[in-house]
Amino acid sequence: MANTLSAAKRARSSEKRRQRNRRVKSRVKDIEKQYRQLIGEKKLDEARALLPTVNSVLGKAAKTPAVHRNKARRKISRLTKLLKTAEAASA
Repeated sequence: MANTLSAAKRARSSEKRRQRNRRVKSRVKDIEKQYRQLIGEKKLDEARALLPTVNSVLGKAAKTPAVHRNKARRKISRLTKLLKTAEAASA
């Protein structure tokens, strides 16, 4: 338990930030898992349709402190590359 008012406020705001970050990270993980599953199942048309949504979620997550902007860019790059290689392999 916090001893001072400022420490109590800090604890409250820390908890709010933690919850917000968990929501953001969970959303990123869920959409990435869904995207990778589509590629694994060779549903490339659906994966191609989902890619803009994946990019959007990662971009929005990068605006928050939950995900660093370079990590978001790296993930976008790697996920795009994954789709390209899957398309090349199936062609």
